[in-house]
Amino acid sequence: MKQRDIFIAFFRSSMLGYGGGPTTIPLVQKEVVERFKWMNNEEFGDVLAIANTLPGPIATKMAGYIGFRIGGVPGMINAIFATILPTIFFMIILLSTLIEFKDLKWVQGMTKAVVPVVAVMLGVLTWEFVQSAIKGLKWFFTTVHILVALVLIEYFGIHPGFVIGALLLFALVKPTRITVKRDKEKGLSL
Repeated sequence: MKQRDIFIAFFRSSMLGYGGGPTTIPLVQKEVVERFKWMNNEEFGDVLAIANTLPGPIATKMAGYIGFRIGGVPGMINAIFATILPTIFFMIILLSTLIEFKDLKWVQGMTKAVVPVVAVMLGVLTWEFVQSAIKGLKWFFTTVHILVALVLIEYFGIHPGFVIGALLLFALVKPTRITVKRDKEKGLSL
């Protein structure tokens, strides 16, 4: 039953994720967090952040990790296979057909009509992540993080993976209130 659910979740996400890996992220989130409840939004955000820092297609990285977490090695293989199967199918069958008709107006309109829907899906997912960040960081620090990331990525051309990696590294080495309080109690603070 669990392996069947893993396959269905990732196959459906990949089948409906027109436009590549980033478009499947909200669909994977819907399956993993909302439908099957294998993880919560914060855990999904962590998986997404780490997957963004690693090389390769994001959809297969997320499928591999989530599949492994839910169903071990067989779950990982199952999720990755379910993720790449629709791509193989569409590449071979549909693209060969669409290339033949690419100059027809209805084919061009079909591909352009999907873009706003994907934008809305990514916007909704972004808003959910912002709300989650506000719970942990509050409004001020969430806004600072968003603005700094925007400047680094858009104006300085720094790859998002490096920005995420730097934030993860900072979070690992940054002293927390608990460790600072504990160190003060032990007389270890400067």
